[in-house]
This record gives sequence, structure tokens and C-alpha cells, in this order.
Amino acid sequence: MLSLAACAEHASPPARARIVSVAPNLTEMLFAAGAAEQVVAVSAYSDYPEAATRLPQVGDAFRLDYERIVALAPTVAVVGETGTPAGVAERLEALGIRVVSIPTRNLDDIAKGVVALGEIAGTQATAAQAAADYRARIAALRERYRGRAPVRVFVQIDDAPLFTVGGPHLITEILGLCGGENVFADAAVQALPVDLEAVLARAPEVILSTDTDAPAPYWARFTQLTAVARGNLYQSNGDLLARPSPRIADGAADVCARLDEARAKRK
Repeated sequence: MLSLAACAEHASPPARARIVSVAPNLTEMLFAAGAAEQVVAVSAYSDYPEAATRLPQVGDAFRLDYERIVALAPTVAVVGETGTPAGVAERLEALGIRVVSIPTRNLDDIAKGVVALGEIAGTQATAAQAAADYRARIAALRERYRGRAPVRVFVQIDDAPLFTVGGPHLITEILGLCGGENVFADAAVQALPVDLEAVLARAPEVILSTDTDAPAPYWARFTQLTAVARGNLYQSNGDLLARPSPRIADGAADVCARLDEARAKRK
């Protein structure tokens, strides 16, 4: 009879997870967690890091190619707690795939998600370091911009129709980190359409666009608006703000710098 020690010595190592990601931000988080070698498929628009573009794509959360997913034999599917339509998790589970839901409701959720993905992939040390680095960057921004004069900001996601973010959105938290105030923070939804008149009535000092189109052509006619009169029409990289991943720290740093620029124009 083998001793327990001998059994442990000759035991096979646990099978490595085969992971499919159903959202670009989750792909980025998996790579940050050190799980790249275990990712067998990603969602459409998974374009960072560059290595992710070489992996098979299985559609997006709204149009997944379940036949291709089955052919790739994943053991784990990573989905977003928000943004993944109802029924997707159930369909994946029915295919015998373990589904892991990652919340990204606030900035610290991103660090927690990276750690959780490291647990799944068995890359805990890499994931812990990535989470610590990310948290340190966010903490440094919070300390640097603590106490800055508030700046009222309209966040433009799209201009046809005008779309913005509400209080629960991560971008609202980022604005607060930088001393900014979302003029639609009272909206209790992640994102919402708004009337032009409502934006003008709230008199933002800054207009921050995450759209691919520059905001100046749309807003230039409203010369009475402080944001226009002072030239505070800024465009940020939407991927750095709209994708909850560790790269959101880069987006936050950019937003903070833009708001400081707007403050300087008050003089």
C-alpha cells in the first residue's frame, strides 16, 4: 500500500483550465492575471493585448457562436456580471461549461476580478501583483487630486442621439477621483439618452467625449456654454474608460489631467 506522501508524489497535477472570454475587458483582465496560455477563445473586439487578436473569436455576448465554443472545448467561460444578456450563462452551463461571473461595478472590483481569474488559472502570484500595481496607481491618483476644486462635466458617449453615463457608471467614479462632478450623476442608471436642452441647462464646464468623433464640431455653435467658451472640449480613448480592466487607470490619469487643464483656464 502506498503511503499518503507517495500518493501525493505520484498524483497527476490538476488539469489546467481552458478559458473562453465573452467580453473585451474580461480578455484584458485574463491576460493581466497571467492566464494568457489558458485562454482558448475570446469575444469580438478583444484587441488588447496584441496577443489576444491571434486567438479564435466566438462573437460577442449578444451573438455567441456556441458551436465554435463547443469545438474549442473550454472548461470555463468568463462573463460580465453586467453587460451579459440574460440566458447566456444558462446556455453555456447547459453545454457543460463552468461559468464565472466577474463584477466590475466599481474601480476596486477590477482588482478583485483579476485576483479571481488568477485563482481559476492557477496564476495567483501574477494576478496578485497585477492587482496590487493597479490599486497603487488608483490610490496615487486619488491622493494627488484630493481636494481639487470641483469641475462639472458632461460625459458624451455618443452624439446621435446624445448619450451619457449616470451615477452608477465607473466613469462617474473616475470623475470623482479627479475632482470632477458628472452633471447627470443623479440618474440611477449606467447610461441614458439625454436631450440637448437638458445638457445646456446643466451648464457643464467640461465636455468629455469617449466617442470616436471629436466633440468640437457638435458643440461649437453653443458659444454661451462655459465648456465651449473656454475650449474645454476633450476627447478620451473610449477603450481606456469604457472597458473595466486594469488599463482604466490610464484612462483615469488622462481624465484627471484634462480636468486640471480646465481648472487652469479659470485663471
